[in-house]
Amino acid sequence: MSRIEAPLAEDAAACFRDLQGRICAAFEAFEPEARFQARTWRRPSGHRLEGGGLSQLMRGAVFEKVGVNFSHVWGVFSEQARAQIPGAADSGGRFLACGISLVAHMANPYVPTVHMNLRYLHTNRGWFGGGADLTPTFPFEEDTAEFHAALRRACDTYRPDAYDTFKAWCDRYFYLPHRHEPRGVGGIFFDELAGADPQADFAFVRQVGEAFLGVYPALVARRKDSPYDEAAREKLLYKRGRYVEFNLVYDRGTRFGFQTDADPEAYLMSLPPLVRW
Repeated sequence: MSRIEAPLAEDAAACFRDLQGRICAAFEAFEPEARFQARTWRRPSGHRLEGGGLSQLMRGAVFEKVGVNFSHVWGVFSEQARAQIPGAADSGGRFLACGISLVAHMANPYVPTVHMNLRYLHTNRGWFGGGADLTPTFPFEEDTAEFHAALRRACDTYRPDAYDTFKAWCDRYFYLPHRHEPRGVGGIFFDELAGADPQADFAFVRQVGEAFLGVYPALVARRKDSPYDEAAREKLLYKRGRYVEFNLVYDRGTRFGFQTDADPEAYLMSLPPLVRW
């Protein structure tokens, strides 16, 4: 089956691949010795999924575990997945998707865990999705305010109501119903972004990536040398348990990975190296 036509796919893939490289460089700058280990993956010939990706993983003194993954895949959804993905039934299951996804679990309990994802998906039509959110074990008002302010500035380049809309969406999405608690202090989340001007949607997505790259390293620099004791570290490990619960039960990206038969190491990279319940 021929590859589906997706006008923005190549530009979006190039953007996400470039952003991956710059984020990895910014994170490596905090590490005295550790560096990202690159792993390229590709589906075998004849598989219903084509394309592949580049997974970057680092375990260091500051970033206990951080994955920054890029993927660019196309093919045919399973019958089960077609009912859940907009436009997939009309495209005969054919799709193309590309994106960047990262999760950073930090060694110091006072440095917040962070997640960021940007993606482009095309079935019988194309749209963008993504967002960024912060999950501190010990929230600091100034960190939360700075993170949200950076995302607000990105949203303000798009449309006047974007920040309020996408912040509220994030608060609803990153919530654990079985715990009756939010996962963290929020951020923004958006999906199926397909306005009248696709280039404007794409420009906004790029702004979100730049906002993240500008603000999160600043928070790491501020908190990475904070002294902590074993009790603080234990609290961090228990907080990570909530992260695991969300990502395995509710996270759309994890489900999408299973549905597309993508590389399991890539879409499960969000899980922390150590955790308590």
